[in-house]
Amino acid sequence: MNNSGSPQDMVPPVEGVAGGGTAYGWGDGSSHDQSLLQGTIDPARIPSSELVNVWCMPSTANVGPQETPRPLEPVSLLAARNERESIQVAIRPKVSWSGSSNAGVVQVQCTDLCSTSGDRLSIGQALTLRRVVPILGVPDALVPIDMPVSQINLLPGETTAIWVSIDVPSTQPPGQYDGEFIVTATKADAECAAQSLGKSEKYELYRELRNCLDVIEPIDGKPVEEMVERVKSATTTLRRVLVSPSFSDFYSENGPPDMMDEDANLSIRLKLSLTVWDFVLPATPSLPAVIGISDTVIEDRFGVEHGSPEWYAALEQHFKWLLQYKISPFFCKWGNSMRVLTYTSPWPADHPKSDEFFSDPRLAAYAVPYSPVISSGDLAKDYLQKEVEILRSKCHWKKAYFYLWDEPLNVQQYDAIRQQASEIHAYAPDARVLTTYYSGPSDAPLAPNNFEAFLKVPGFLRPHTQIYCTSEWVIGNREDLVKDIVAEIKPENGEEWWTYVCMGPSDPHPNWHLGMRGTQHRAVMWRVWKEGGTGFLYWGANCYEKATVASAEV
Repeated sequence: MNNSGSPQDMVPPVEGVAGGGTAYGWGDGSSHDQSLLQGTIDPARIPSSELVNVWCMPSTANVGPQETPRPLEPVSLLAARNERESIQVAIRPKVSWSGSSNAGVVQVQCTDLCSTSGDRLSIGQALTLRRVVPILGVPDALVPIDMPVSQINLLPGETTAIWVSIDVPSTQPPGQYDGEFIVTATKADAECAAQSLGKSEKYELYRELRNCLDVIEPIDGKPVEEMVERVKSATTTLRRVLVSPSFSDFYSENGPPDMMDEDANLSIRLKLSLTVWDFVLPATPSLPAVIGISDTVIEDRFGVEHGSPEWYAALEQHFKWLLQYKISPFFCKWGNSMRVLTYTSPWPADHPKSDEFFSDPRLAAYAVPYSPVISSGDLAKDYLQKEVEILRSKCHWKKAYFYLWDEPLNVQQYDAIRQQASEIHAYAPDARVLTTYYSGPSDAPLAPNNFEAFLKVPGFLRPHTQIYCTSEWVIGNREDLVKDIVAEIKPENGEEWWTYVCMGPSDPHPNWHLGMRGTQHRAVMWRVWKEGGTGFLYWGANCYEKATVASAEV
């Protein structure tokens, strides 16, 4: 790097771009005419670039309130079809132009991304905008904002980040798609044109546009002559709307005004470019990531009663929300001594909803409950047998697994796993039982030291477990230990090796702790792939308690 420039020209490294952390405390290096900013500032008369800094950051960066400005550069992204790519747009005020405690208000909006052939990725569908909100001082929560236009309050001396995600549909034509992210400083009381309309005016516009859509939409099987008349009718309606008083500022006998002058010339415009590759990522992940959801937490936080219609609706909402991220969710209720009741569908195996859940191509694996999820006094003793018989007749049975016990610690708990697994295998010899562990049984010395005892667990549990799910905390940074672990697994007998992370391992290893860097978060799954695991487990997606610092344990 050439360090001959002034300190203001220096750009600190950023996580995900050139290594290192963020917020190194450098000046923004801006050189604007201060004479324009004397007295009361009218953002409608001053370029927004004189009032705010705008720059881009990768999705791996933790963009906190003290993140310092960087040069604004165009963004170029690459994505396959059926893939998501994200960036962050950071905004930091240079001065205050609001009379309140806020530095000011900016209007943010994003255009559709369009290709030269006319294809597009539409805002609100393929493109989503969310605000990054700190949790315990760490940028973490992504809160949806209005689209396509939203107003955001900026605080003096603080950076605000907007998370921009692009979801490329599996049917999207390949090519280059271009658009813009636009930031405009505005007055605190400014509202978009649609919001300033009266209720009756908005209803009239809605009625006219709804009528236009109704005329055009039903086209299947219609004669060409009828379609021509429908298009003419819709054209008349649209023209009537465009020349209405609501749009008088944008219409004249000479056509629409030149948008390069006035407001458009004052905005900061970030160019976005996405290249869509000509291949499709499969809907089903090749490596299943099964992540738990506490149904007890749902009942408590959402105030729903176990087994009520509202409870089923809340579980389905959680299931579908996680599934869009290619996570294979399972719900969980904890019993004594780390016994767990896990299930992916709260409905019985013969319920249509269960078939809908299990057949979803995005679901790579599902948990089958060992006992009924909804208790009832008249339950038949052959519940498990009936469930297994139904599921084994389905094409999705290959996704099924039983997760019976979490991290067994003594012989009694290992024996409980054997007993339950024996019952399952009596009905389904091809059933997969998953067991998580980080040590051997404490009261059955399997080997001279703890790690050797850990290695002996597969032999101790065989043939009652098919998926041996070990803690990454045990491995730490000892890559050589992976070979020892894998050597104990017998894939020729249908055995698999999965891994999991929990409170350990800690920094600098990959995990999903709140205060970790974005690359550490992503490296969790990179590590699974590198080590040769065939699956991953995590507990849990909605389990958190009150804490005062980001480093606090659960």
